[in-house]
Amino acid sequence: MVQTEKIFEALNWASSFLQKNNRDANAGELLLRHFLGMTRSQLLANMHEVLSQQIQETFQQAVFAHAEGIPIQHIIGFEEFFGRKFIVNSNVLIPRPETEELVLGAINRIKQTYSSNLEGLKLVDIGTGSGIIAITMKLECPDLTVSAVDISKEALSIAEKNAKNLEADIHFLQGDLLQPLIASQEKVDIILSNPPYIPDRELDILSEVVKDHEPHQALFGGEDGLDYYRRLMEQIPQIINNEAIIGFEIGMGQGEQVAELLNNTFPESRTEIVHDINGKDRMVFCEIG
Repeated sequence: MVQTEKIFEALNWASSFLQKNNRDANAGELLLRHFLGMTRSQLLANMHEVLSQQIQETFQQAVFAHAEGIPIQHIIGFEEFFGRKFIVNSNVLIPRPETEELVLGAINRIKQTYSSNLEGLKLVDIGTGSGIIAITMKLECPDLTVSAVDISKEALSIAEKNAKNLEADIHFLQGDLLQPLIASQEKVDIILSNPPYIPDRELDILSEVVKDHEPHQALFGGEDGLDYYRRLMEQIPQIINNEAIIGFEIGMGQGEQVAELLNNTFPESRTEIVHDINGKDRMVFCEIG
């Protein structure tokens, strides 16, 4: 890299270098803002400020790392979700903006169904990963009793750190889908999950940033991507209360199939396929009772 001293020069270099390596040119700005501890407006107002040698070298190494495929979130150690910072690493799925829509949809439906009387209601987040769904639901709806399950001990360790940092009271359980709740014969009112839903055959077309650095057990859902939904249909009736809400994040084009699974399992339920801001299948909600 040509020796640079000012913020705008470092950003110009990073943008050009990342583009040549088929990465998002804006990643440089995100990285530099992190290392400088600046907001975007602060960065723009200080474009002619001189970088320290230490910041400059750290920034260069981070840009090189991202060009090689390491996700920005793994470099800086966190991702924002619902306005809060969540620790992430290679043991958990990096939070996506689409999952915020699942959380928002769940909050709206819970308040419509139960009004303001949420005390005593039990929610479980299946496959919690970094804990974003469970923790956000608890912080946005403090009267809920929230549990979170994951099969990965390493993922639960990250989720527990996030819950502690954000002061969210979550009951974490290690196990395969709903098995821990089935074993304890616990009943719940709300089930949310962003399960693995990418068809196995799509491995080769995924960006290496995703397939080489995020846990495959959190990404892939069998031949058609629906394996986990099918397994959940076998388990949910064992732990669900008579009046309940189920919310799943889904992959593109999976809405009709997941809705059918829910309707077959709960024939009297009301099921809704919800599209994301891009008009693609993104969530299925099921209201029972």
